[in-house]
Amino acid sequence: MLAMFARTEALFEPGPDGAHLKPLALLLAEALETRDDERRFRTLQRLGDVALCVSGFFANGFPHRLVDIDYHVAMGGRAYGALAQSAPRGPRRVLATVFAELEDKFQPLVDALNDISESAVTRSQRDVLRIYELWHKTGSRRAHRLLMGLGIQPHSSSAFAH
Repeated sequence: MLAMFARTEALFEPGPDGAHLKPLALLLAEALETRDDERRFRTLQRLGDVALCVSGFFANGFPHRLVDIDYHVAMGGRAYGALAQSAPRGPRRVLATVFAELEDKFQPLVDALNDISESAVTRSQRDVLRIYELWHKTGSRRAHRLLMGLGIQPHSSSAFAH
């Protein structure tokens, strides 16, 4: 996925106003509407891969978007879960365990990609608030670690769904 999305044209789709990301909801609708198992598989995999890439590498851009990172984490994890459920029935049954692991470890994978993308970033007060919001919405262990490293001890009264 990382090698594939290193090329912009693999991540973004061409359009009359330039390249853009297809919304995850539209990818899900395409996957649900098709009767072709191969197309459904590829569309769900793209949904999971795009959600992982976007939430992992572009997490700082979410405050300016209509949907936030928790939406991408949920959609990506569920797409991989659907692939894990469907793969045992077809020729890709060996991939079922891979997709199940991607579903189970989606948030830690996002955290790892966040570490990579933010390794050279200095943090402003707005960035610290964004880290807290990310932790609060997703329960990210990485965000919790970053906050602790900044001297902030986050506490929550509710369990996280992710």
